[in-house]
Amino acid sequence: MKLKIIATVGDSKIATVHIAKTKEDKYLEFVESVQPPLLRKDKWVLIVSVLFGCPVGCLMCDAGSSFYGKLSKDEIFAQIDYLVRLHYPQGVIDCKKFKIQFARMGEPTLNSGLLEVLEELPERYKCPGLLPSFSTVAPDGCDDFLSKLIAIKNNLYSKGKFQMQFSIHTTSQDLRNKLIPIKKWDFAKIADYCERFYVAGDKKITLNFALAKDSPVCVRELKKYFSPEIFIIKITPVNPTIHATNNDIESYFVAGALEEDKNNFVECLQDAGYEVIISVGNLEENKIGSNCGQYVRARLPKSEVYDYEHQNNKQSIIGV
Repeated sequence: MKLKIIATVGDSKIATVHIAKTKEDKYLEFVESVQPPLLRKDKWVLIVSVLFGCPVGCLMCDAGSSFYGKLSKDEIFAQIDYLVRLHYPQGVIDCKKFKIQFARMGEPTLNSGLLEVLEELPERYKCPGLLPSFSTVAPDGCDDFLSKLIAIKNNLYSKGKFQMQFSIHTTSQDLRNKLIPIKKWDFAKIADYCERFYVAGDKKITLNFALAKDSPVCVRELKKYFSPEIFIIKITPVNPTIHATNNDIESYFVAGALEEDKNNFVECLQDAGYEVIISVGNLEENKIGSNCGQYVRARLPKSEVYDYEHQNNKQSIIGV
């Protein structure tokens, strides 16, 4: 399965977005990033696509404007292979934390081929610091996928070698249904699943809030379902996407400073026993278009993408 790299944008010292096309003329994006002052050998993050677009249509996400199907296992691996060969041509991945997030384009539970990818990752990429990272909105009907994921995690990624995240964004069910406009698991079902997923030694399961202004976060509601013993809270910005702007969704945090927390969410969550992470990356990534919810092709005029693709014959061909 071959992919053609038609454009690369960004800054290699921060983050780079690669735009690729399949032989069926389907487009996808994948990202690599580092976290200054850390070097690549300390932490290297890959963010790969699992779907061509996404059918979920979250109100703040530009990847959900269209949906053209699932990537094959080989197409998922081709993204990782390209980046590994780019920096580690001998195949020896010399970094302390090699994090692969299946989160650029597509809800991961909608592609069962991803389970095969997870089963093959440790053998394919010999790196003690390998850390798959998985984020889901828990669509209705994902039960079989997530049940199989438990066995894979226990067999291959025990003792903290897997990062599991549920993106919930608010404790208001009405607003959650508006932000994530599909049928999905309620909090009780997520909590029940996580009780089965988590075992001692695992990384705590992350509850992610891409927190918008005026989005309720009720600590009492969280504690009703999610024990601080197995859950941590991650608060991220609503990144500056086209959809967020068009839907009048403003971020609660911008720079990540506690002074921005006018409602004392962080303090209230910590007082309730939760570990809280405010995860705001390098703001230059907003300009690059590498942050969550951003989709470079949505921001570029079609003529500009066409020019990238046809201006020379140096496009890279990658495949497995």
